[in-house]
Amino acid sequence: MAGSESFEPESDRVTRQLRDDILDGVRRPGSKLVERELAAELGVSRLPVRDALKVLVNEGLVTPRPRTWAVVREFSPTDISDLDEVRSALETLTFRLAAQRSTRAGLDRLRADVDAELEAARRGDAVRARRAAADFHETVTWLAANELLSELERTLRSRMRWLLSRHDDLLAVAQEHEELYEAIASRDVPRVEELVMKHLETGRSAAAAHLRAAKD
Repeated sequence: MAGSESFEPESDRVTRQLRDDILDGVRRPGSKLVERELAAELGVSRLPVRDALKVLVNEGLVTPRPRTWAVVREFSPTDISDLDEVRSALETLTFRLAAQRSTRAGLDRLRADVDAELEAARRGDAVRARRAAADFHETVTWLAANELLSELERTLRSRMRWLLSRHDDLLAVAQEHEELYEAIASRDVPRVEELVMKHLETGRSAAAAHLRAAKD
């Protein structure tokens, strides 16, 4: 049927819009998400908004409140520490497998992610740089060629994207990704593991800086 491939249910569109708004910093932590107001803003009925909020609650980005509203989740220091522990375990394995199992087509896709991130970082386009950084991590998971890892990544994707958005030095992160790309392309597993440790520490420092800034 003509045009069917591009069809997107309203609930999916609303979910994507709200998710991007939260991860891009348009809707700040603690912001109210009221069904009636969101429906009017997005030009839809309240049902797709209600469905979208349920999805985002399950993804860990939204905290439900009684009746017909919710708030953008405020991640606590404990939340961030828990995320970091899980991320450290998963990424160490994921990047190692990607270095061992990468294909030429996969490396081309990863190179495109790095180039997009570098270009956006040099322009100071934080939204595009952070989205490209998230794409880089998702492509590495795909390169690892482990279906269980991919399932875990999909479950945690939104929270991990949120954690990645804590970085303010966009170019430094993009350059770390470029180094990781080169090590993966060379199948240099020890170098990949060394760079992953460095990359994880960069993430911890960025998250800690954001927590300090929020307290000031």
